[in-house]
Amino acid sequence: MTFIYPIIFHENEKGRIEGYFPDLDGCRAEGETLELAVRDAMEAEYNWIMLELDDEDPELPPVSHPEDLELKEGEFIRNISVKVRLVEGWEE
Repeated sequence: MTFIYPIIFHENEKGRIEGYFPDLDGCRAEGETLELAVRDAMEAEYNWIMLELDDEDPELPPVSHPEDLELKEGEFIRNISVKVRLVEGWEE
């Protein structure tokens, strides 16, 4: 199954790119470049979702629409997509 959540990125004072998923409580990412920050975001999103799915009663939050998110100066949005295998042996 594919999950897509928006992340809000910005460049910090040290020139690194950092971001947070407004829908995934506490889920953050960062990197020296945007490419590395996106890779970190994919891993962070995957781990967040897997942890939630391992819960006895998983509840994945609804996905915010980018136009509903308020951005501060210098922030920008990217949608991060991850694939999760929900059944052992299942191939997409």
